[in-house]
Amino acid sequence: MTTWRRRIRGAIGIGLTWAAAWFAAGMILLAIVGLDAADVPFPLFFGFLGFLAGATFSVILGLVAGRRRFDELSLPKFAGWGALGGLLLSVIVALAAGPGGELLVVGPVFALAGAISATGTLALARRAERRELLGTGQADALELPGGER
Repeated sequence: MTTWRRRIRGAIGIGLTWAAAWFAAGMILLAIVGLDAADVPFPLFFGFLGFLAGATFSVILGLVAGRRRFDELSLPKFAGWGALGGLLLSVIVALAAGPGGELLVVGPVFALAGAISATGTLALARRAERRELLGTGQADALELPGGER
């Protein structure tokens, strides 16, 4: 598979993962505000925004992280890149919504959601990587926190 196909497939995968998480957040919001607000499809809208934020984050990750493996990336940097992706998405949403002060409200919320989603993505990727190592019998190569093996 060509490099571009793998990158596009990865961006779609991260976008779909984030869409599922943000869809769940929309379901929670819908449960909080009640079904009276059913005319506003929170879960679908949040899922769509989650997909866009995940794809944006994937582009940032590709530009900044390069070819580094997940175990070489730090959690705070990953969260920062996720926050940057959420902030970029909030700028796009604010520009699409027209003039107003929505960016001051939406920006920090999207940045926080992007940071949380990015840390979750890194945790899932590291877990999958560990499982893969355990499945191939290379468990001795795992380094645990504190220098344990």
